[in-house]
Amino acid sequence: MLGLKLATDPRWVNIVESNIEEILTDHAWCEQKAASNAISLVTYNSELEELVTEMLVIAREELEHLQMVHDIIKKRGLTLGRERKDHYVNELFKFMKKDGSRKDALCDRLLFSAMIEARSCERFKVLSENIKDQELAKFYRDLMISEAGHYTTFLGFARKYADNVDVDKRWAAWIEYEGSIITNYGKNETVHG
Repeated sequence: MLGLKLATDPRWVNIVESNIEEILTDHAWCEQKAASNAISLVTYNSELEELVTEMLVIAREELEHLQMVHDIIKKRGLTLGRERKDHYVNELFKFMKKDGSRKDALCDRLLFSAMIEARSCERFKVLSENIKDQELAKFYRDLMISEAGHYTTFLGFARKYADNVDVDKRWAAWIEYEGSIITNYGKNETVHG
C-alpha cells in the first residue's frame, strides 16, 4: 500500500534497542512536529473547511501520541531529551516545490506530509514486528495503524485540492526522491534515522 522504494532493514531495531531512551525522545519530538504541521496547514488554508476539520483531528491525535510517548518515558524512569533535528524530514523538505499557485504549493505540502507519514508507518511496522519489548511492540503496532490513516488522508487531500498538478505523477516523483535519500538512514536510534 505505501509503495516505498526501500524497506527498512529489520536489523535497525537492534540499533533502536541499544538506546530506548533516544528512540522515545526522538519519537516524542516527531509527534510534536506532526501536530505542528497539521496546525500550520490549518493556519495557511483556513478557508478550506474540510481540510481544517481533518487537520484539527490529526493535530489532536498527534498530540495524544506525544502524550503517550511521554507517559512511557516517565513510566520507565527515563527523561524526555531536548528536541532533535530530523535530517530525513529536512531532506524531504528540499524536494518540496516552492513555486506555482497557492493550491499547487498546498498539494506538494500534503504530499510531503504523506511521505513522512508513510515512512513513519513503515518504521513503526518494523518496530512492532521485531522489537523484543512487548509493550513497545504493541504500542508501535497501534501507532502504525494511525500513521497509515494519516498517510491516506494527506494523499486524499492532495488529490482533492490539486489544480495544475498530476498528483499520481508527482507522488511517483516523491517516492523516487525518498528512495534516493532513505539509503542514508536506518543507522541511528531515531524514527527516521
